[in-house]
Amino acid sequence: MSAIVSCNSMIDDNKVGSAVRRLTLVNFRNYKYLRLNFNSPFIILGGENGSGKTNVLEAVSFLSQGRGLRNAKLSEIKTFDFLANQQPSPIFINNNGWAVSAQIEKFGEEFNIGTAVESFVKESEYNEIKEVERRIVQVNNQKLSSQNELGNYLSIIWVTPQMDRLFQTGAQLRRNFLDRIVCTFDIEHARRISSYDNLYRQWLQILKSGNINTSWLNALEEQMSGIGVAIAAARREQVQKLNTFIEQNPDDIFPDAFLSLDGTIEKMLEDKPAIYVEDFYRESLFNLRRNILFNDSSNTFNKTDLCVLYKKKNVPAALCSTGEQKALLLSIILAHAKSLLYTRGVSPILLLDEVAAHLDNAKKEAFLTKINSLKLQAWLTTTDLSEFTNLKDMAQFFEVKNNTVREVTLSFQ
Repeated sequence: MSAIVSCNSMIDDNKVGSAVRRLTLVNFRNYKYLRLNFNSPFIILGGENGSGKTNVLEAVSFLSQGRGLRNAKLSEIKTFDFLANQQPSPIFINNNGWAVSAQIEKFGEEFNIGTAVESFVKESEYNEIKEVERRIVQVNNQKLSSQNELGNYLSIIWVTPQMDRLFQTGAQLRRNFLDRIVCTFDIEHARRISSYDNLYRQWLQILKSGNINTSWLNALEEQMSGIGVAIAAARREQVQKLNTFIEQNPDDIFPDAFLSLDGTIEKMLEDKPAIYVEDFYRESLFNLRRNILFNDSSNTFNKTDLCVLYKKKNVPAALCSTGEQKALLLSIILAHAKSLLYTRGVSPILLLDEVAAHLDNAKKEAFLTKINSLKLQAWLTTTDLSEFTNLKDMAQFFEVKNNTVREVTLSFQ
């Protein structure tokens, strides 16, 4: 008997800290309309590649702040017209956008979360009129001022097949990965990043316009330096906390990782006061003006990279085998989830897209057993539902086919 099944008698299926109990999709990817109900800690979605399994996970990911697990543009998500015409839908559906709503449970308390896209007309500085889409969010029918407030209700962690190459791709993806971790501990982090990106776009636009307004540039650089240092400090603090947590809570199956940051600003914060680093940041932006104007370089001094080391072997993750890299990634995910639960009392929801890839059976079962012991709701996708036989007593199984999702009862031997 597997370790997962033997754990079942000790765990009440419905006693997870946070869970999605009902999910409704409207005009979302390949689903014109979809409503599903859940009552289990494990949700297993099975179907052929391209059937729409990941689309369901992506919809759940939009119950948290950000652009979802695909980092998609809002305009990319709406159901294609040729699919929409093939599927029946209730008459109340607005065909101009997409929406996701859910009834969630958080430590016994229920909330209704909704997010959708609305279009509005915006006039540009050149008197051009264009239609712009923006995401709106609400909780219990009350509109939130910012999607970042969703972090007060749900924390969602995901693993996708694209992340299997996390340690071999560019630094931007690793920064995004780290920032998602930081946001689950500090919901203001997303606001800081958004503010910085907006200021940077303004700064760049002024420089490239040829209409140089020195006072405006100085004001933007003042704001960017303060926010940029705050972002770096938050990243650095979170890496330190995760390293401490991993050291104090070593894993018996997955390799322990050591995280570090390769970034000018983060390194300066190790032994310099923040006000000194802000001055350096502002001076660096000032010096970059000429480089931007003449295309000599771009803003590179604060392009931090997340470095991961396989501690036991003292080998960078990028040089590890494919299986070791997947194990290191899951080790960080587990440490992240456990740290949220043990230090903050936050029970995250896990979205695990094809998570079993590159894992042997022992590691796969160990990973699922650890999730079960933490009482977390986990969503898993697979091309073969029987792959998760050992979860039969604590999971709901769904077949994804022909743009529909239906719950199925499987007979496991």
